[in-house]
Amino acid sequence: MSAKILIVDDDPAVRDSIYEFLSIMDYQAFSASSAEEAMAFLRDKHMDVIITDIIMSGMDGLELSSYIKNHYDSDVIVITGYTGDYTYEEAVNKGADDFIFKPIKFEELQLRLKRVLRERHLTQERTMILEQLKELAITDDLTKLFNTRHFYNQIEQEINRYRRYKRPFSILLLDVDHFKHFNDTYGHLEGDRILRRVARMITSCMRTMDTAYRYGGEEFTVLLPETTCEDAITVAERIKDNINSETLDYIDDTQVTVSIGATEYSETDSISDLVKRADHAMYIAKKRGRNRIAHLLPERSAV
Repeated sequence: MSAKILIVDDDPAVRDSIYEFLSIMDYQAFSASSAEEAMAFLRDKHMDVIITDIIMSGMDGLELSSYIKNHYDSDVIVITGYTGDYTYEEAVNKGADDFIFKPIKFEELQLRLKRVLRERHLTQERTMILEQLKELAITDDLTKLFNTRHFYNQIEQEINRYRRYKRPFSILLLDVDHFKHFNDTYGHLEGDRILRRVARMITSCMRTMDTAYRYGGEEFTVLLPETTCEDAITVAERIKDNINSETLDYIDDTQVTVSIGATEYSETDSISDLVKRADHAMYIAKKRGRNRIAHLLPERSAV
């Protein structure tokens, strides 16, 4: 798709000539006769590049450049006929990506426009790659849930938020029951399929503010902000029942179940204390027969 370019100039002859040139070059061209008209236009349409004159009645082109850079993802080329009044540095400091003088030479405009668009494309590609790398750094490849590293980072943020606002939060630690036996019986590829399905079912039971993580192997965690242990148990029951109701398509109608440990953060907890308590609660759930939930609160017995 060709680039979308907005021409802003209060001289209709200049505006129309640039518009005609850009149309011939197969760009999607649009025009505005003032900075104010351009601002109104940009509220409804995204533009890749704005080409604006500096000297205009009302808001000038440098003010418009600054406004665009603060509010929109668009590049700006400024045009002026006054070579001594404005410097390249001043235009760039206001947010311009390039600078061209009147009378406009269309060959020069074309070269500058191509450069700006090329750099824009490279910047977008670089941003996309960085976002993908960031996502890979915090995502478990198998289940597409967040990974353990991100879990501990988020726990730190929740603890900091607790210290500022005293808002409760809880965690769940889940373990797939008899997973080693399942792997040994059906193979690791089928085991991976189970983990993916369990991950999807956990996600389907969470509230908007909750986040799920693959903790390692067949273990998962769920972080529940603004949540007491009592409310966390309600979420855990929903996850357990949803997974328990899923019968897998094997000859012996294999069912997957999970054991879940729940706990709530206490202001005396370290991150290690919190996770160990959830792990202990999960161990208790397994000792009680699996496919159930146990919870522990600081310095209290299991319930």
